[in-house]
Amino acid sequence: MSAPAPAPLVDMPPLGLGTWKSAPGEVGAAVREALRLGYRHLDCAAVYNNEREVGEAIARCVADGVCTRDELWVTSKLWNDAHDPADVEAALDRTLADLGLEHLDLYLVHWPIAHRKGVQYPRVVADLRGLDEVPLSATWAALERTVDAGKCRHLGVSNFNAKKLQAILEGARIRPYTNQIELHPYLQQPELLAYCRDHGVSVTAYSPLGSVDRPAALKAADEPILLEDPTLRAIAADHGISVA
Repeated sequence: MSAPAPAPLVDMPPLGLGTWKSAPGEVGAAVREALRLGYRHLDCAAVYNNEREVGEAIARCVADGVCTRDELWVTSKLWNDAHDPADVEAALDRTLADLGLEHLDLYLVHWPIAHRKGVQYPRVVADLRGLDEVPLSATWAALERTVDAGKCRHLGVSNFNAKKLQAILEGARIRPYTNQIELHPYLQQPELLAYCRDHGVSVTAYSPLGSVDRPAALKAADEPILLEDPTLRAIAADHGISVA
């Protein structure tokens, strides 16, 4: 089956507020302030364990007249333990209930790996399921049915390399709208960017300012800090703007 024609890019606001690592009791305030300042793009995920608080903040802002639902672009993500086609719609329904929304603007496959149902983070090999057992194409077909049902407007992927993205494109009826990947001056991924461009898939950058607050086990002791990079500081000074 040939890949579908590229879908026209629509109205996703180019700057969004990410909610990863936002603690309970803090994420709601961050969302409310962001929406007050003019943000209209919120990036969420079930595994962040804060979607209910994000939903409460959205509802409060809509009720207060800060924004309307139609002005917002809300993204969420399917976690790895719900890749089985029988589990996809139920996972989306939980996210919609937590966010207090009737539909998402974009729903992403969070990672191109599968866990056993109920396993949030794998501890042993037995917690994982092979992609021969749960093919990405089968998960994607189930996601396409949620679009048909009106539960999300667009579909995409996150943390996919070109090979995994190709596995989706080969059989997709609905082309991935975007591939959300870590992208910043220290991780530029030019080959993956070129692949996405050539195949009509947009790219969304997460951690564009670096990810200095991620767990120590995931970074080198002498890792440079992006916002302190001398080249970036010089460019920012030349333009009279912040490094960010």
